[in-house]
Amino acid sequence: MLKPVKNKNQFDSPMKHIISFIIRKIPRKYLQLISPIALRLLALFYAGDKVQCPISGKKYRMFLPYGRNPARPNALCPDSLSLERHRLMWLYLKEKTSFFSAKLKVLHIAPEHCFIKRFESMQNLEYLTADIESPLAKIKMDVHSIPFEEGTFDVAFCNHVMEHVENDIKAMSEIFRVLKSGGWAIIQSPINPLRAETYEDLTLKTPEDRERVFGQNDHVRDYGLDYGKRLALAGFEVIEDKFVMELPKEIVERYALPATEIIYLCKKN
Repeated sequence: MLKPVKNKNQFDSPMKHIISFIIRKIPRKYLQLISPIALRLLALFYAGDKVQCPISGKKYRMFLPYGRNPARPNALCPDSLSLERHRLMWLYLKEKTSFFSAKLKVLHIAPEHCFIKRFESMQNLEYLTADIESPLAKIKMDVHSIPFEEGTFDVAFCNHVMEHVENDIKAMSEIFRVLKSGGWAIIQSPINPLRAETYEDLTLKTPEDRERVFGQNDHVRDYGLDYGKRLALAGFEVIEDKFVMELPKEIVERYALPATEIIYLCKKN
């Protein structure tokens, strides 16, 4: 039986390094399978009432660290497996869209664990998950060539994918194509606020070179502040929504949200 450590901060510090190492060394598709069980055991060390996941409703003294070089503190909910950006997206969908009430056909590319079962259980949604390799997705699919007819979906989600794909404008255009007129998508990617323009180099082929240049061995570009303009090249009307920056500070802290993240709401008009 697991016993709580006397000084919880002594547990938190090495945990950052352990999680960072695991993320860097174990392929994502395997992490998606083993994470739910392992993290629920770790949750025993994080009991408390300082932060709360809006997706699961569970409360903790803090969230688990997560990320690479080094792991971010207070990031990962051990119950829902939500990260900061997932909790923000959940609140955004609740507050600024009709996602939880309207009849919608939804395509979720690279589906996040924290959303899948919850979205599948929603009676107002016809919900499909797709990915090129994720064991969580129902449909095997390359985002460069989406196997659905034009105008199939009301909504699409595709988060933290475009920095991995060979041709991001083609992938964005495919999402635009399969949306109905009047449909919308949320397409998030990591943004480097120090870059005015996106930097990419498809000649970098080795994991070592990509890690050195882009900070992650499976990234092929580093998005700058022109990310919204790249989405617009695919045909979207792009709304760069600063929703999180309009929330009270106590809400941002309570849910451990990414305080400067912009939501890229992409509309097909």
